[in-house]
Amino acid sequence: MAGAPAPVRTRISELLGVDYPIVQAPMGYIARAHLASAVSNAGALGIIETSSGQLEEVRDEIAKMRDLTDKPFGVNIAQLFVRDESIVDFVHDHGVRFVTTSAGDPNVFTKALQTAGITVFHVVPSLRAAMKAIDAGVDGIVAEGGEGGGFKNTRDVASMVLVPLVCSKVDVPVIAAGGICDGRTMAAAFALGAEGVQMGTRMVSAAESPVHDNYKNLIVDTPETGTVFLNRWHKPGFRVLATPRSEEHERLDEQVMLGTLDGILKLYFEGDLDAAFAFGGQVAGRIDEVRPVADIIGETVEEFRATIACLTTV
Repeated sequence: MAGAPAPVRTRISELLGVDYPIVQAPMGYIARAHLASAVSNAGALGIIETSSGQLEEVRDEIAKMRDLTDKPFGVNIAQLFVRDESIVDFVHDHGVRFVTTSAGDPNVFTKALQTAGITVFHVVPSLRAAMKAIDAGVDGIVAEGGEGGGFKNTRDVASMVLVPLVCSKVDVPVIAAGGICDGRTMAAAFALGAEGVQMGTRMVSAAESPVHDNYKNLIVDTPETGTVFLNRWHKPGFRVLATPRSEEHERLDEQVMLGTLDGILKLYFEGDLDAAFAFGGQVAGRIDEVRPVADIIGETVEEFRATIACLTTV
């Protein structure tokens, strides 16, 4: 990329083979080739999702990635939705060399993936989960704070607490997730001990994101107080953007279901904000416009360096 910032070298960037230790989150139905390739082409790491459970479509998206980028990319295995052990062969046969596992026991896939030559990071919401992942032998951790969008531990812990706690107890590299959208938050994550960051809500709002403009504009218009945590007393818990639908369900005592696939797709790709829940984190309050991925990555790295430089003068 012409005019791109100089690479940021950490254990994360070295392991992933990327210029910048910035990872795009694996949002279901959204983290497909168009978005993920834009992230990889910008020098960061695009991720293809499997949480949709639609492995034939995922297969096609991985094939598209080969046409859209010659840069590294990864795949997420969301164990809540993908339990078939053949997923390891599926990923390996497509030449993927980096996988994040989430929403399940890290012991299930870690060894098999590593035997296949794949680097494995596990997503954790707590120190206990991080230590379980370490015992399973993972290569790294994604420490995901409760302020992020999507599925969450019902006793959520903010990134400001979780990231330094996990970093103080493990020797493997840590990617910070939850509340990350720019260079200042990336610098903050590094100050807490992380060596990389993951962006979810920021990437959903990106120009290359496949979701409808209504979803993107909802993110842009959402204040920092504009998210709702559903299923606080049930499982799975999840954080979504505030809409009349989500605010109504916030007040219910019974378990809240995600809704039908038709409803989810209608929200994501037709822009019907009443059809389902729009995943999004508190960081939406800091996102004020839709930007191309290359601009997001480039400006993040530049601001990251400028922030660190300012801190060294204090």
